Amino acid sequence: MTRNNLKSKVEYGDFQTPLELSEMVCQKLITLGINPDVIIEPTCGVGNFIEAAAHSFKLTSKIIGLEINSDYLQEIEKKQQILQDRRIEVSEGNFFRFDWHSLVNNLDGKILVLGNFPWITNSRQGAMGGVNLPEKNNFQKHNGLDAMTGKSNFDISEWMLIQVVHWLQNRDASLAMLCKTSVSRKILNYLYAKKLNLAYCATYKIDTKKYFDASVEAGLLFCKFDLSSKRYFCDVFSDLKTSNYLQIGYRNNILVGDIDSFEKLEKLYDINSQTKWRSGVKHDCSNVMEFYRSGDTFINGLGEVVNIEDIYLFPLLKGSDIAQNRTQTTERFVLVTQRFVGEPTESIKSFAPQTWSYLEAHAKYLDIRKSKIYHNKPRFSIFGIGSYTFAPWKIAICGLYKKLDFRLIGKINDRPVIFDDTVYFLSFDDRISASETFQLLTSLSAISFYSSLIFWDEKRPIKSSILNSLNLKALKLALPKPSVSP
Repeated sequence: MTRNNLKSKVEYGDFQTPLELSEMVCQKLITLGINPDVIIEPTCGVGNFIEAAAHSFKLTSKIIGLEINSDYLQEIEKKQQILQDRRIEVSEGNFFRFDWHSLVNNLDGKILVLGNFPWITNSRQGAMGGVNLPEKNNFQKHNGLDAMTGKSNFDISEWMLIQVVHWLQNRDASLAMLCKTSVSRKILNYLYAKKLNLAYCATYKIDTKKYFDASVEAGLLFCKFDLSSKRYFCDVFSDLKTSNYLQIGYRNNILVGDIDSFEKLEKLYDINSQTKWRSGVKHDCSNVMEFYRSGDTFINGLGEVVNIEDIYLFPLLKGSDIAQNRTQTTERFVLVTQRFVGEPTESIKSFAPQTWSYLEAHAKYLDIRKSKIYHNKPRFSIFGIGSYTFAPWKIAICGLYKKLDFRLIGKINDRPVIFDDTVYFLSFDDRISASETFQLLTSLSAISFYSSLIFWDEKRPIKSSILNSLNLKALKLALPKPSVSP
């Protein structure tokens, strides 16, 4: 495949749903009692869902498809000639320019919107120079630091599904769409936040490696709508055939990963908990700010031997070190230019002139950091720092790994340990307090509580908001007291 063809394939979500999977989805919908009068496939590709729907839903009066690729329309026309099904109406058009509301509002009866939208984010699409996306806007209304650091990035399919949800409000209709598992939760969250109608929701995991040669958690998102129901939960099935499921839904205004498990430990939940988990240092320039020590020599990420004072150098543990329990020693170090966010950095020139010279010599890397958080801040600024950064004892966990492994960490070579920004940590002034809290966090009750809130398929499943929601005082009271020998 040529580079241009691959770009086009990714840009248009051109990873066609196999006919086998399309037929399995349609058969699942039949077992769910779905019998639509009209089926819409808004991005029908080569028409496998169209073909599967035609075979499966014999009583459906109309099957409508839209496709932007004229070559695929020719393939669908060939299928129509074979199927000889006059219910099928496929036309050329762009999802983002088509007047869907007019189409849907003029349809009578029960509607099923079926298919598979592109699995690509707007930022990747933009980086490729792609144009198959909606007009740029911060459609989820993130503001401030969230928007600056990427939370305004979104999956194209998320935007498209939100449009579909609005088409189907206040009528007897269903949505059955293949999408990332994370996107399906975002749709549930959108419905809940906007208080839109939802009669039922379920997801069914699919084998993405088998059907799409992709390593991503995804499945069938099924939503049933009616005139008034607002049932904001989702039954989660491990595949299209199983009858066993767990239920996710809202408790205390948050989306819970396992309602049954959470309700057993709900007394431990406290949105106003005094616990404050912090994230590690953010500098966005590891080649300059991080070093590897070889003997008495420090080498930066550019391969340069560096001669600087140690006053601003601290031992560094990365998320992988925390996850793999490499916490007793390290040969990695990080340059920490501030003690708190916004602190002027000119004092480095007096206290550590070699360090200041090093920073100035590498300013061409630091001054062009793209994130807006560095704009209008002291030169060579970093983020994720405060008095907590320099505490002698810490409990840490990596947010990227799919396991609740907490680590109790003290100083290394009599210097407080610094973490990268994939790590969350609590800080302590003494070992006793740190050890007592560590025992609480590693208890079965704490692990079960956190597990009920975490969605393990996410890129960063462990979040500070989840960690902070555990009331450690309530947990301590709830745990059985250790027995005392006479």
